[in-house]
Amino acid sequence: MKLSKIVVLEPGYSSYKTELSILANLNVEMISVSMDSNVIEELRAIDPDIVFLRESNFKKNEIDACSNLKGIIRYGVGVDNIDLPYAKSKNIYVANVPDYGAEIEVSEHALALYLSIQRRISTRDREVREGVWGVGQNAIIPSRDKAILGLIGCGKIGLESAKKFRALGFSKVIAFDPYLSESVASKNDIEKVELPHLCSLSDVISLHAPLTEETHHILNKEMLDLMKPTTILINVSRGGLIDELALAKSLSENKIFGAGIDVFESEKTPIVSPLLSAPNTIVSDHTAWYSERSVEMLQRKAAECAYDILTGKEPNSWVNP
Repeated sequence: MKLSKIVVLEPGYSSYKTELSILANLNVEMISVSMDSNVIEELRAIDPDIVFLRESNFKKNEIDACSNLKGIIRYGVGVDNIDLPYAKSKNIYVANVPDYGAEIEVSEHALALYLSIQRRISTRDREVREGVWGVGQNAIIPSRDKAILGLIGCGKIGLESAKKFRALGFSKVIAFDPYLSESVASKNDIEKVELPHLCSLSDVISLHAPLTEETHHILNKEMLDLMKPTTILINVSRGGLIDELALAKSLSENKIFGAGIDVFESEKTPIVSPLLSAPNTIVSDHTAWYSERSVEMLQRKAAECAYDILTGKEPNSWVNP
């Protein structure tokens, strides 16, 4: 049986036993390639059949370095970091993992960011450690009684987020999502609205949309200027959905109350973003999706896609047909 080479870009999982167990009856070799190395040269030398990747870009140059490539598999949902048309022109499958249950983890993370900002948890923690006591009137905390949640993007994660925010007492959920059907919106008691309306009405805005040409900087200065001074903005989706400079300015000028940011426009480390120094802003490292369960599911389903491709079948979640 011919040896199939599988490259894992930007390794980060503790092991790849799950993938190897799924591919056990095939003759495969898994090779980790660090993004700190000369990726193009390493890909050319290895000439993989399959590439697994997370956040790193895989565009024309990377694809051209792999003369025998049959499949590119994204550990996760978004595929904006892969050149889909070019891969299609080379008859290379691109597959993702849209159904690993991330709506549980991501919606929890969105809620955690919201509560931390709303109750000023991080700033109170820091100031108490520094000897400051009694928040009083020095750090206003607006009431969220009968608040409105605005969702930009309302797929599985958006719907799960709506349930969790409602449990806190949010009285209404509105959504901007051209792909949300009227029947699903009605079933979940969600009102579909246009984006400017959502920005002006919402007390909390949570983003759950993919990054595309249409959604890039969907929240720009114009949309941010429509928000209330008490609005909290949560982004657990893609950094490019927000104009970071415009958001940092809005926060610095107290035009909105706060922001919870799990994703950035550029995620090359160390992270460089104006949001890192913006007031009442909490950041995390693109980990909203993470739990031990979600990682195991991601690895298993990604390996199943690889198995299908290597055995001559179409992958279950083929995104560039």
